[in-house]
Formats: sequence, C-alpha cells, structure tokens
Amino acid sequence: MNDAMLKALTKGRVWLGDWTSRRARDRGQTAVEYLGIIVVVVAIVVAITGTDIGQSIKGAIAEKIAELTGGQ
Repeated sequence: MNDAMLKALTKGRVWLGDWTSRRARDRGQTAVEYLGIIVVVVAIVVAITGTDIGQSIKGAIAEKIAELTGGQ
C-alpha cells in the first residue's frame, strides 16, 4: 500500500469516527426538541379553546368553506 493511500484511509477513518460520535451525542437532543414543540402546540390549543377566539376562528373557517362549496 502506498503512502498516499494510507494517509487517505487514515483520514477517512478519523472523519468517520468523529462523525459517528457526534451523531451519538445528538440522539437524545431531538427527542427533547420534539417534546418542547408538542408542549408549545398544546399550550396554544388550550389557550385558543379556552377563549372566544376559538369560536371566532371556527366561524371564519366555516364561512370560507361555505363560500367555496356554495353551501349555506
């Protein structure tokens, strides 16, 4: 095996090892991020359904659907 090929293989192995260790550290982070997004969405839904804003939004959506479908 010549010197250039040995250097390239070593460099690739080092890069691959570094990449896999970074992926292992990030694995749990995405679960926490998804949980945070779910909490925010639930909080928004609860806030909207607990006020008259939810009924206003529902009425506006129903009105637009009726306009599109020609319904009443």
